[in-house]
Amino acid sequence: MIAQPSPAAPGRVVVGVDGSASSVAALRWAARVGGALGLALHAVVSWEPTSSFAMIGGVDEWNPETDAATALDTALASAFGDEYPAGLQRLVRRGQAARVLLEASRDAELLVVGSRGHGGFAGLLLGSVSTQCATHGTCPVVVVHAERR
Repeated sequence: MIAQPSPAAPGRVVVGVDGSASSVAALRWAARVGGALGLALHAVVSWEPTSSFAMIGGVDEWNPETDAATALDTALASAFGDEYPAGLQRLVRRGQAARVLLEASRDAELLVVGSRGHGGFAGLLLGSVSTQCATHGTCPVVVVHAERR
């Protein structure tokens, strides 16, 4: 059961976003549930530079934080079009995705993640980030699968 937020400090739903179909579905689901419960929606994307980028030409022009913010904006537009939910906060954080989401949701009412991101093995039902969040979350965690077409 989700605790009702106090009138003085509205609660929030944290949603992990990576641009995958399941993270867009997670955004939509979290907006519906959060809206019904009067919770603010915090959409979180993380970025983490890797040493492999040092080998690519044009590194000076590459900005992973900007790319992450663009991916977040694209996912939000895909989920909501021009009608963003009231109280939506965009958060772009540096760090490993599961750690960033667990930290961001420490005092949240709910953490919502997609079942699978872009990486890993396509045959798995849950990705590593959703598994880590479900295992280590300090609030209720909901894992949303991509919408069927």
